[in-house]
Amino acid sequence: MKNFRIQIRAYGYYADFNVKSEDDSKALENAIVDKLGKNDIKWEKDGFINKSKIWVTYEEVIDANAHQRPIQTKKVLGVEVGTGASI
Repeated sequence: MKNFRIQIRAYGYYADFNVKSEDDSKALENAIVDKLGKNDIKWEKDGFINKSKIWVTYEEVIDANAHQRPIQTKKVLGVEVGTGASI
């Protein structure tokens, strides 16, 4: 199961929420529909231009701490500095 951030813009409203789902289109669609059916999504008025269209976007949310590795240090001119800190 992966965590996905879903954003929906529809008919002048906006919703932003997370769902857990398998990484395939049908499972993700079902997870979104289940979340919508529970009525626990907060819809906000949106000033988006075209109220007759619907935009649904999604992205996988990766836990930043899951891929964190210890910072390596190196002595440079007598001062210890961190190296290799970027992912």
